[in-house]
Amino acid sequence: MKALRSHAPGGPETLVLEDLPDPLPGPGQVVVAVRACAINFPDTLVIRDLYQFKPQRPFAPGNEIAGIITALGDGVAGWQVGDRVFAMLGSGGLATHAVIDAERLFALPSGVDFATGAALLMTYGTNYHGLVDRGQIKPGDIVLVLGAAGGVGLAAVELAKAFGARVIAAASSPEKAALARAAGADDTLIYGPAPFDKAQSRALADQFKAACGTHGADIIYDTVGGDYSEPALRAIAWEGRFLVVGFPAGIARLPLNLTLLKSCDVRGVFWGGFMAREPARFRHQVADLLAMLADGRITPRITARYPLERGAEAITALESRSALGKVVVEIG
Repeated sequence: MKALRSHAPGGPETLVLEDLPDPLPGPGQVVVAVRACAINFPDTLVIRDLYQFKPQRPFAPGNEIAGIITALGDGVAGWQVGDRVFAMLGSGGLATHAVIDAERLFALPSGVDFATGAALLMTYGTNYHGLVDRGQIKPGDIVLVLGAAGGVGLAAVELAKAFGARVIAAASSPEKAALARAAGADDTLIYGPAPFDKAQSRALADQFKAACGTHGADIIYDTVGGDYSEPALRAIAWEGRFLVVGFPAGIARLPLNLTLLKSCDVRGVFWGGFMAREPARFRHQVADLLAMLADGRITPRITARYPLERGAEAITALESRSALGKVVVEIG
């Protein structure tokens, strides 16, 4: 097998494509021939030892994959060699083969290609948990999505629309705003590059307020952080929910007097913790997402595809924030 592995903390340029022995499954495990591996922002962090989970080195990054079962370990029931599956690994996806606990597998429906299967779980799963469990979304809510043209942001736009909300997509360029509108956003706005001084921060807050109207945003879905968070919070509705999803622009500092003035909540969206603590609810939500995929309410927007030998470039595209939608490495 081949794997793109990290041997020491560093950027994508430190990853090495290596030949390794083919893996064997242990009890309760399967081997999957990986056909597609989606790249996500945590992949840019884990190779630098900046993520909360630190795999033992050497390891291949890559969390969500789709492929075909090629071997079964002892005690595995309900799966057969040749089954098409998708799953979350934690790490190990940028390889031709991966060993996975059978309980982590989901069946890939017929007619769904491998790239789409690999692009489904993390972004849509995060957003389903974020909007439904943490955001308590309901029809008619106004939802402001920051970073609306990234993989997570686009999925948030789609899901919020599917749940009956009015969606305002905020992005950093006209091209990104157009992609968000194509994903279903009702309105878009374009913000400039940080850092912001006080006047610039206030101007951005006014921009968010104008887009959200006098009612304000019932849900602010913040996938960006940094200097963008406080201006967005100033546009929140009475008893709104500010959802902390990610912070590629840096960890924000929020003046808590704003939460008092709007009687609003700041809520974290830690999907990994949710999956570990409530696996049955997680599997129910995946079933719901597959139904939404089947009837066309959601469609992963894969805008860039790379072969395994160029997997480092795929991670660079995420790290530089130049990627639109989902980035997928196709293997085999």
